[in-house]
Amino acid sequence: MALELIDITKRSGADIHIHPTSLVLPEGSFNVLLGTTLSGKTTLMQIMAGIQQPTSGSIRFRGKDVTGVAVQQRNVSMVYQQFINYPNFSVYDNIASPLKVAGMSRAEIDRRVMAAADLLRLKPMLKRRPSELSGGQQQRTAIARAIVKDSDLILLDEPLANLDYKLREELRDELPKLFAGRNAIVVYATTEPSEALLFGGNTATLHEGRVTQFGPTASTYRTPKDLQTAQVFSDPPINTAPVEKRGDRLLLFGGKSWPAGAAASRLADGRYTLGLRPHHVSPLPVSGVSGEVEGRVLVTELSGSESVIHLDVAGSTWVSLSHGIHPLEVGAQARLHADVDRALFFAPSGERVS
Repeated sequence: MALELIDITKRSGADIHIHPTSLVLPEGSFNVLLGTTLSGKTTLMQIMAGIQQPTSGSIRFRGKDVTGVAVQQRNVSMVYQQFINYPNFSVYDNIASPLKVAGMSRAEIDRRVMAAADLLRLKPMLKRRPSELSGGQQQRTAIARAIVKDSDLILLDEPLANLDYKLREELRDELPKLFAGRNAIVVYATTEPSEALLFGGNTATLHEGRVTQFGPTASTYRTPKDLQTAQVFSDPPINTAPVEKRGDRLLLFGGKSWPAGAAASRLADGRYTLGLRPHHVSPLPVSGVSGEVEGRVLVTELSGSESVIHLDVAGSTWVSLSHGIHPLEVGAQARLHADVDRALFFAPSGERVS
């Protein structure tokens, strides 16, 4: 069985927070809501939970209409970016609270609490109260309370945002494993495309209250159905430029000419928007069909293994993400190489055509 959103909308006066949306989230699935801040992720999750009611449309869970059912009457767990804990309870009692309400035995409560505390590195803090914890420790407590409960629906609204880097990376690896094998539906909201790719499962991309695409994460990333989805699912931002296909050439950047390459070979001559992800633009020559990108260096960001280079290209900012250290001087002219075979092409309507 599944959670089904059927033509739901959410309005507040003249403002539309969620445009007509239909989704089917299978039982036992891990689903990501990916979008920028204020794209509608939290509102959509609260509608799924029953915290908010849709203005129109219906919600079915395991075959039953639950549209008007309040959150208190649903078996739901939710964790927000901002931690919420009971201030007068110890960490142990905070984690155990939903299990005590459910009437579980003391032995089962202890087993579940200790397992969650071990996963989230909370064992040394079980006797402390939230006021004695750091922000990251309080968030870990809130996450632990959500995962110990055997919920039908688990909603995680950017739960790792306030954690330190090392723990965040560890939990990104552990969370999908933690829910594997359960019948629960897990929904995870994030602004970071890298998180969606790491978690796998299914991803819904959101923009201004619209779900632009939903499907297996890898497929949604590799084959966006439109430019808006490609922009949501790219960090750093996808590079775009108006382009004209003329025979076996592409004309762009004020007359610069590139070979059409495999991606454009099936397109009719005409005008399109070209899209190139930053890791398909490099200071190093590419192995396939390449095009030259020339511009003034705006910013160079160097890490231990990658270089992110921002260029002013014919008045637009393009970004290159490449392995290795490439220290280009700010203000200097630079020539980069574009992997034309990896380009995406969009019609004037925004629909991807190749």
